Amino acid sequence: MMQIFPTTKTDLFLPFVVLALWGAILANLTCLQQTDLKSLIAYSSVSHMGLVAAAILIQTPWGLSGAMALMIAHGFPSSALFCLANTTYERTHTRILILTRGLHNILPMATTWWLVTNLMNIAIPPSMNFTGELLIMSALFNWCPTTIIMLGLSMLITASYSLHMFLSTQMGPTMLNNQTEPTHSREHLLMTLHLAPLLMISLKPELAI
Repeated sequence: MMQIFPTTKTDLFLPFVVLALWGAILANLTCLQQTDLKSLIAYSSVSHMGLVAAAILIQTPWGLSGAMALMIAHGFPSSALFCLANTTYERTHTRILILTRGLHNILPMATTWWLVTNLMNIAIPPSMNFTGELLIMSALFNWCPTTIIMLGLSMLITASYSLHMFLSTQMGPTMLNNQTEPTHSREHLLMTLHLAPLLMISLKPELAI
């Protein structure tokens, strides 16, 4: 639509922006209802792309820059979360959240990776995720101040399900009775290769251009 009508006033895209933000909120709420770890991570990506779609639709420099930053930045922690979920599955043979709890007692290093990755996923400063979401929030607020309500709600729920995912998998008494394999160096290397590029891009954004 934007390619066919490049000079169209962006006010006409308001219903689509609202739909994108509403979709992000619904995806976030769906994350809170998930009992399957991988499904939760997958729906979290859907919610982030709702923000990206809204930012692209308003066609402002800040919006487009924020959308690009968030697309690049979200790929690293999302993929890292899937890797951590697979690491957990290899040891517990289940993806049900309540059955994977208490891993901080067994795999403390993996718990550290879970914490760092979740913090990146909820856009803690000074990560590039924070930069992208800040640009998107500023652009949408400048375009239509009332969108801050939906944006704020979406980000609040994002923090809620990320905390829920971390606490459900790491805290509490363990459900495992058998001997659990410790984390391997290859798994630590894999996580480092996920998060180190994101850290470098966060400190020097020119690397992503």
